[in-house]
Amino acid sequence: MKKIKYLIPALALAFFSCDNYLDINENPNAATASQVTPNLTLSAVQTASYSPLVRRMNEIGNVFMNNWGPNVNSFTGGYAEEFGITMSANFYEDIWNSVYRNTGEYSNIINFNSSDYDHHKAIAKIMKSFYFQYLVDLYGDIPYFGAHQGTANPFPTYDDDQAIYRDLIVQLDEAIAMIDNAPSTTVAVGAEDVMLGGDMITWKRFANTLKLRILLREATLAETDAASATYLNDQFALLDNDFIVQDVTINPGYSNAKDSQQNPWINLMWELNLDTNGNRVLRNTYRFRRASKFIADQLNALPPDPRKNRLFATSPATTGPVVGVEQGSATASTDISAFGPGLMVEHSQDGYVMLAAESYLLQAEAVERGYIAGNAQALFDMAIQASCDMLGVSSGDAATYIASVNGQDGKGYAASTNKIQAIMYQKSIALNSINGAEIWIEYTRTGFINNIPMPLGATSPTGQKPMRLMYPTSELASNSANVPSQSANDSFTTAPFWKN
Repeated sequence: MKKIKYLIPALALAFFSCDNYLDINENPNAATASQVTPNLTLSAVQTASYSPLVRRMNEIGNVFMNNWGPNVNSFTGGYAEEFGITMSANFYEDIWNSVYRNTGEYSNIINFNSSDYDHHKAIAKIMKSFYFQYLVDLYGDIPYFGAHQGTANPFPTYDDDQAIYRDLIVQLDEAIAMIDNAPSTTVAVGAEDVMLGGDMITWKRFANTLKLRILLREATLAETDAASATYLNDQFALLDNDFIVQDVTINPGYSNAKDSQQNPWINLMWELNLDTNGNRVLRNTYRFRRASKFIADQLNALPPDPRKNRLFATSPATTGPVVGVEQGSATASTDISAFGPGLMVEHSQDGYVMLAAESYLLQAEAVERGYIAGNAQALFDMAIQASCDMLGVSSGDAATYIASVNGQDGKGYAASTNKIQAIMYQKSIALNSINGAEIWIEYTRTGFINNIPMPLGATSPTGQKPMRLMYPTSELASNSANVPSQSANDSFTTAPFWKN
């Protein structure tokens, strides 16, 4: 049968960037105070804020980190901006617009005028800090201390990114204190918490894990900066080493009842209903996205990673190699691997906000750097096991891989001359197609993850990947007096404060 190639211009890909699941349409710099109680808004805010994490943030990270490529056998014109690294104020600007807006909704919960909802407010503080860390990581200086004040401050100034990071730790400490010291009249959190179901002990562990991630972002800077080293030593001395041991998921009742109720990741890829033969009906957004040659080579290399057959569709399904397309090439094998059964499960599957695997790898890095006590090798192995469990790899295959990979420099802890490089490699696999933004940010921070190649034909003033996004056109239009001056080259030559 003759193959038909589809042209994928920016307009066609707009479907992928549409963030409409329980969307909250507010000016991100002028969020208005809600008149409804926090227990009635929490689930909507959690759900809306997750969608850009798994969609656009996930996409840009996986493309920049050479995990994804286009299905060049059926489509043309895809990822031209990403592969050319054409940075501009409208390049992925929807990340800013959606994430910033949703942090404003968390502010509405925090500022609700009642102490009866301290546990809801604590959750909002934790999640606001979670997403503000990403805003700093992707943009650097941003409006923070004066943000979300509505007409009282419609044009907030841009704050120093390091000062914001310092305050995120303060906010997380306050959230933990609110959980521990809530008044007796505090309303219990229940099913309206669509992430942890009101389990406040796990919320504290999540807050501690987020503090760990925030602090470790500065760890490479602390290698040469005495002030950062002192700050981190002081903060780690205060850190409660009680971290998450489970995947932090979200599920407000995802289903295939209608588009707005699907898991936002699955909603991109599958139609709601099966065809007349009982088969999945695949959207073009699924048919377009394929494994890159780079990630295929990494997963197929000896010892073969058993997660490869879960991350990407292979033939045979459980043992076959991942087939990838070289980024920037117009030709490829006829059977480029699509997303696999570990990522594509069902319409109602959970979303993943933070993986247990990431928690264990953060702890392994902190131990390796001497910030906390523990067994880095054991934590490293536990991270791989947790990643395999999440993707549905058998316990036997996981154990075999853990034993084998630890003898490989750059991928296994035991044999690696640089332990941080091995940690970053395993993080890049554990978060592959789940949280691409985190992989990109950690690559920017450490420079590791195995010499990720540039796409064919890419142009970069430094010969390297960009380290940040540009401030979006929405800010240039609505807050022009305060937006820092910026050129496209700044995306390659400037980074958040934590970049050494």
